[in-house]
Amino acid sequence: MSVTKNGFPRVVLKKDIKRRILNGHPWVYDNEIERIEGNPEDGSLVDVYTFAGQFIGRGYINRLSRITIRLLTRRPEEIDSDFWKRKIVDALRNRYHFVKEDAFRVLFGEADGVPGLIVDKFSSYLVLQVNTLGIYKRLESIVPVLIETLNPTGIFVIMEGSSVQKEGLKEEKHWIFGSGPELIPFEVNGLKFLADLRGQKTGAFLDQRENARMLSNFAQGRVCLDCFSYTGNFGMHLLKGGAKFVTFVDYSERAIEVAREIAKLNNFTNCDFVIANAFDFLKKLYGESKLFDLIVLDPPSFAKSAANRESAYKGYKEINYRSMKLLRNDGILATSSCTQVISQQEFENILIDAGTDARVIMRILHRGGQPLDHPQVYNILETMYLKFFVLQISHL
Repeated sequence: MSVTKNGFPRVVLKKDIKRRILNGHPWVYDNEIERIEGNPEDGSLVDVYTFAGQFIGRGYINRLSRITIRLLTRRPEEIDSDFWKRKIVDALRNRYHFVKEDAFRVLFGEADGVPGLIVDKFSSYLVLQVNTLGIYKRLESIVPVLIETLNPTGIFVIMEGSSVQKEGLKEEKHWIFGSGPELIPFEVNGLKFLADLRGQKTGAFLDQRENARMLSNFAQGRVCLDCFSYTGNFGMHLLKGGAKFVTFVDYSERAIEVAREIAKLNNFTNCDFVIANAFDFLKKLYGESKLFDLIVLDPPSFAKSAANRESAYKGYKEINYRSMKLLRNDGILATSSCTQVISQQEFENILIDAGTDARVIMRILHRGGQPLDHPQVYNILETMYLKFFVLQISHL
């Protein structure tokens, strides 16, 4: 039998598959597959079975990717417009009060049962990040449901990065519905921001907005440094919270240009902007007298896979060590990691190592993580990625 009674090709898993798949993880790797029956086209739907013939779920296949199958459902149901509407409605229901905000994440890939798709809402616009061939082939049924459910002014699609290339897709960015500005205005926590469609990911990072709001409580009268600032999420919150001065540092000239515009929109003038590699910037300042009352470290992911774990460890330790040395006594260090490869405990160990070498006492003022619109699922560890600490640094 090469296809199921519903006409979908069968994929049979090896006898000794990890319980990860049976316990709810949607990824099936190439080395977990015993055989593929029915010669399915890449991007098409398949039904997945255990070696003993137990139905596991239905998903899309791509043999170009090491993650060969991504499951969409554990039931033999149709993957049609009604299916996508249920996914979106369920996700919105799980966002609770967030759906009343001007900007939030509508769909978060695997955590919302839609592997390969991220949807962010900025004001009346939606930005879709499409990471897989299977999702790309289903945009014709997904986009109309997004229009019906959320009534956006425009929908912008982004496909870029190594994951897209591994899927055999071409990188592209374009409006798939309606149109809009290159810089989409939106508001977060009473601040005006701009999502840059020429920038990183979906144009703005929404996962740190709660952490930034909390950190603003420590800003009053402080001289602050926002490292890896991108377009200035943390620094703008610090300025709103009464910071005396904020220096924004990012390697991207484009990001700094947008940050300047955001500062103007909010009438902030007590700030400056530096285009520099944050590692080099911190190293250049090293050895000078204590310069800052508060430093924010919000770097990009230092490790995309376990193979980069050691270099990521060194990178995190270096920037935290140097920042600790640049803080005035009892200063505040807000530091984060956005890679799932480094666990919460490992990140804490990095901070302890950095603090030991810097000869400081670290008092934990706050532990943070992802907001509810970036849901974390214990069955899918990859959804649990963001670590955030606010520390008081006292020199020995």
